[in-house]
Amino acid sequence: MSRRVQLPGADELFRQSTTLSAVPNAVPTAVEDVPNAPMATAAKKSVRQTPRRRTNTFDRSPSGRERHDEKITVYLSPDELYDLEQARLALRGDLGLAVDRGRIVRESLAIIIADLEAKGDQSIIARRLRGR
Repeated sequence: MSRRVQLPGADELFRQSTTLSAVPNAVPTAVEDVPNAPMATAAKKSVRQTPRRRTNTFDRSPSGRERHDEKITVYLSPDELYDLEQARLALRGDLGLAVDRGRIVRESLAIIIADLEAKGDQSIIARRLRGR
């Protein structure tokens, strides 16, 4: 058995993504819409013209345990991270649900977005962000 580490090849590291999960129906129609276009063409547009994603009942459920190609970075305070970890442990210990922190965040987002779409100005996220 070789002790040499097996690393993925360049084809795997730089593979093309086949879908745009954030905007499923958006297809670049001109050079200006291509993300890697020169800066001269990007300067023509001051605001990105991405169509708003239409939601339906299928979009409101979180993705669950699957490979996710999209990523964001969220910075949390130590107290927020502690609360998230406590929620994970409570779900596991009290309810027998072995979920990771990412799953909890995705589920929470689905709940908050559904509430926002249903209640609008009176949703919990709108009220909290306004400070009420």
